[in-house]
Amino acid sequence: MGQDVYKLPSDIERESMRIIGEELEQLGVTLEPETEAVVKRVIHTTADFDYAESLRFTNGAVERAAEAFRAGAVVVTDTNMAKSGVSKAALSKLGGEVHCFMADPDVAQAAKARATTRAVACMEKAAKEYPSAVLAVGNAPTALLKICELIENGLRPALVVGVPVGFVNVVESKRRVFEVCRRYDVPCIAAMGRKGGSNVAAAICNAILYTALDAVDPAKRQERLK
Repeated sequence: MGQDVYKLPSDIERESMRIIGEELEQLGVTLEPETEAVVKRVIHTTADFDYAESLRFTNGAVERAAEAFRAGAVVVTDTNMAKSGVSKAALSKLGGEVHCFMADPDVAQAAKARATTRAVACMEKAAKEYPSAVLAVGNAPTALLKICELIENGLRPALVVGVPVGFVNVVESKRRVFEVCRRYDVPCIAAMGRKGGSNVAAAICNAILYTALDAVDPAKRQERLK
């Protein structure tokens, strides 16, 4: 039994990725080299192979976002759960940081004054303070719709991650943000359909961070993050 028991995190991750690759092959799914690390990490996070089909990428989104991370890009999320899931060690190595403004008093005030959601006010604050940030949305469709409006008015984030989960405005907001990002040449990764979540948003960010660090392999990552 000893050979089949994986105790170290790096060994567990490596074996998980091997299983994911094997099952994708059995399903007849071939991933693009540029997007492979992102798709596999999302599947690893969710155990849901539907993401191999539902994740969509604008041209060059992963490499362009990796370049932004290498230049110290900031991440802004729409939930503290997503913020918690983004690798602080990887961001720190690249000179970046992660923020969530949802609980900020000024965001709550702005949302109340304008009768809108905190997610909308959060993205407005992000646009003012970090106009070149990676905007990672795993919960609020209203945040994605606000991002669309901001992009149409000149905002150019380093990447938009559009993966909210749910039933109301979710499918439509993802389609719209992907179309708007493609039209204005803004890198975008979106999970089409109802599935998504804060864990998926964080997984996408981490996959690109590890790509930027040349640390997709967990053993190499341990060395890079020392």
